[in-house]
Amino acid sequence: MIRKSLCFDAKKCVGCYACAVACMDQNDIDVVGDGVAYRFVAHVEGEDGGDVRIAHVSMACMHCEAAECLDACPAGALHRDEASGAVVVRRELCIGCHACAMACPFGIPRFGRDGTMQKCDACYARTRFGYGPACAEICPTGALTFEEVNDAADAKLKRFGRSLV
Repeated sequence: MIRKSLCFDAKKCVGCYACAVACMDQNDIDVVGDGVAYRFVAHVEGEDGGDVRIAHVSMACMHCEAAECLDACPAGALHRDEASGAVVVRRELCIGCHACAMACPFGIPRFGRDGTMQKCDACYARTRFGYGPACAEICPTGALTFEEVNDAADAKLKRFGRSLV
């Protein structure tokens, strides 16, 4: 199995929200109603040599290899999909205890009005047929990509002057 992962490059993100809208469309999420957005764009302000800079960060579940939310869930509602490697929630098993939210260092798990956890499943409905996740497919600047895990790690290391070999 070739494992792929969503990769984000903040230097390319312009904060257009296309990824968040594509995610809501793909998952039929009505955030005005009772839906919970799986992907959101955060804005980080900072100063660089006296100049004010704004960075945009597209955030969703990172499907961590050592996912602390998996271990924290007492009901077994979270599992790793063997085919894709994505951390997936079985909402019918969720008891709404928020243990996953407390364990996640990125604050990703969200809870709907029904009290169950809802999150990104890396567009399993698309990726199992060879398509990329909606957020990565729509990104106009290439800030979000869907890459083989080793290729993504190697690209990051090279950007910082290192190599996997």
